[in-house]
Amino acid sequence: MSEWAPRRFWKSVTVVPEEGGFTVELDGRRVKTPAKAALVLPGQAMAEAVAAEWDAQTEKVNPLTMPFTRSANAAIDKVTHQHAEVAAMLAEYGDSDLLCYRAEHPDELVDRQSAEWDPALDWAEAALGVRLEARKGLVHVAQDRGALERLSARVHAMTAFELAAFHDLVSLTGSLVLGFAATQDWRDPEAIWQLSRLDENWQEELWGPDEEAQASAEVKRKAFLHAKRFFDLSR
Repeated sequence: MSEWAPRRFWKSVTVVPEEGGFTVELDGRRVKTPAKAALVLPGQAMAEAVAAEWDAQTEKVNPLTMPFTRSANAAIDKVTHQHAEVAAMLAEYGDSDLLCYRAEHPDELVDRQSAEWDPALDWAEAALGVRLEARKGLVHVAQDRGALERLSARVHAMTAFELAAFHDLVSLTGSLVLGFAATQDWRDPEAIWQLSRLDENWQEELWGPDEEAQASAEVKRKAFLHAKRFFDLSR
């Protein structure tokens, strides 16, 4: 038995100004979030991206093909009401940032991590005013509290829409620094994503590809790139 899915009932999809931003109308009726809140989007470009997803639906509505709509719903229904908690959770990544935990051996991996990850830490020092220190091994060593507080303040200052995107940028990479690097266009988003995959790519070079692992990584890569686009449209 196939799962039930809502059917397309509308003919026209339009973007209209709304107090605080823009919204999307289906045959003149304004779209609401799953929690029945008004779908007010921060800019026309994001509203047009959401509208395009609704317009692309055929006989049955498939939410999996509507990433901008789902991200906007999350920003309104979840992050808006839990902003401080979400920001605090993401800020904690700074004390265990992926880029700071380095291999002790083999030398080739140690050198590759230094060559590829050190520039990101250097960038953070210059752009964010914070220097996170690299560690050898996996045992947690706390970072400077003042540095973490400065990074936390930047996270808490984000809007709900920015924070919804930032959540994925950070959690998918395991790195607060790479999350900030993506939002500030330090490098191409694909290049930043590949930095987060350095260890996995190293293992693949040694032992060969694993189809299941590659499929999972591709899903995450697409989610990361979407989060970057959503963040940019949130501004």
